[in-house]
Amino acid sequence: NPGMQELTITDLGAGQRLNKYMMKYLNQAPSSFIYKMLRKKNITRNGKKASGDEILECGDVIKVFLADETIEKFRVVKSADSATSDGSAQESRQKPGITLQILYQDPDILAVHKPVGVLSQKAKKDDYSINEAMRILSEKQLETFHPSISNRLDRNTSGIILAGISLKGSQTLARILKGHTCEKYYYTIVAGEMKQRIHEKAYIVKDTKKNQSEIRKHESPGASMIETAFTPLCMKNGFTLLQVQLFTGKSHQIRAHLQSLGYPMAGDTKYGNPAVNRKLRERYHLNHQLLHAGRLVLPDIPEITDPLPAEFQNVADGLGLKLPANH
Repeated sequence: NPGMQELTITDLGAGQRLNKYMMKYLNQAPSSFIYKMLRKKNITRNGKKASGDEILECGDVIKVFLADETIEKFRVVKSADSATSDGSAQESRQKPGITLQILYQDPDILAVHKPVGVLSQKAKKDDYSINEAMRILSEKQLETFHPSISNRLDRNTSGIILAGISLKGSQTLARILKGHTCEKYYYTIVAGEMKQRIHEKAYIVKDTKKNQSEIRKHESPGASMIETAFTPLCMKNGFTLLQVQLFTGKSHQIRAHLQSLGYPMAGDTKYGNPAVNRKLRERYHLNHQLLHAGRLVLPDIPEITDPLPAEFQNVADGLGLKLPANH
């Protein structure tokens, strides 16, 4: 219909205020223009005048009575490179060298694999991170909802990254992660043979200038309590393949905690053993820590797993460390 566009609200748009939704759709228009169009009934909800404060529900129909050239002026469509029309692609190349591998997807939540060397979120303007690569939704979906990651991993840690791809999904993940109602499991290789499971609470203090953390046994000013469990899965040749359950999520927690227990992480240049790292670098060309976020158990959705990356598996095979079948 010339001069009128009709938008039907899906799960991705539901839960947002109408004015916010329209600001994303007419993304070049000032908010004053949106409110003016609402007052003049040039933007309606379900055939009725709207203030903009209404919370949108799935199935709502928004009609925009504006000339086509006005809509073109106030709307820049953001393309979704390599995405399929329904957003269901299993792999989508976002930039040279970055392939987005989807591990799990439903209408609200997306889980992808983050490779070693890729940022979770960009640190400066020109960075390209998983957060940008996750924008694989169809062009229509991107108009009114921008997915954002819910958890972060260090640049040289690989594994599962979560994002809400609807407002409901973002809110659900925020509630789960804040309430610590998910189980987070990592895999690593350490120097030394850990013969029994260690489940320990301790305290961590971070030196922000050095970007380095220290573990203390007792509470002290500026220290935060941490809790980590280390389960040995295989021991051989002076190394141990570990499963790590993270109960708290502090910066460098696993790496610093392992150092304090006397089991430095393989390849870790900040907390590891330089002599061990040198041998691993010479033999396997390993120049970063071996730490992989490989398993997530969240309420009400299937368990999410991410197999060990090839480089991690190569070192494990070379050291004779086998991952048990149930992992």
